[in-house]
Amino acid sequence: MAQESCFIVIEGLDGTGKTAMAHQLAAALGQWLGEAQVLVTDEPHAASCGGDFLRAALGRQIRPVTNWTLALAFAANRADHTTRFITPFLDEVPGRVVICDRYYLSSLVYQSSESLPAGEVMALNAGARRPDLTLFLNASNQVCYDRMHRRDKNQEMFEDQLEQLRDKYHHLITFLQARGEHIEEINAEPDMATVLGSMLAALARHAPPWLTPPATSDSARVGGIYP
Repeated sequence: MAQESCFIVIEGLDGTGKTAMAHQLAAALGQWLGEAQVLVTDEPHAASCGGDFLRAALGRQIRPVTNWTLALAFAANRADHTTRFITPFLDEVPGRVVICDRYYLSSLVYQSSESLPAGEVMALNAGARRPDLTLFLNASNQVCYDRMHRRDKNQEMFEDQLEQLRDKYHHLITFLQARGEHIEEINAEPDMATVLGSMLAALARHAPPWLTPPATSDSARVGGIYP
């Protein structure tokens, strides 16, 4: 992990609370480092190249869109996002943190297939900044289903899809770890304060000396409920 800055990625299945926890982590670190030192962002990034196209494609307003098209579009969006937003923020002043909700692990999970191997998707992202730490939030199918209030969708079908995605995440996490990336799995089932404590503990195991996360007792003041 670089000594001057820290780039953290939050990944997870739908319903694990990753977006909410990205903001909780930012709030906790902001108490320690100062709010101006912490940036929360997400992907696809709306203000970066192809952001509108990707939002429309994911919302099924543009169809059909192949995995190859999405992989290219996400790689372009990520390259612009990294070049114009993430890297300038991290490099401008020492001691800054960027927390990104989804990054290229999501591209590997959602765009790779038998016809588009993970290695090819990764090659498209060769120029993307490597995260210093990726936190993968995981929860049971039932917890994800309940949190998403997906009563409009068959639960068995929803859970089958989650199981397939979870297996793919684990496979591709191993793929990235073999390339030297730091990735930790976080149990996202407890209350937000407990999950935040687990995230801070994982960060402490990889953090440079200047980034000593707040103690769990301090982070407990940052609370809330999953949306």
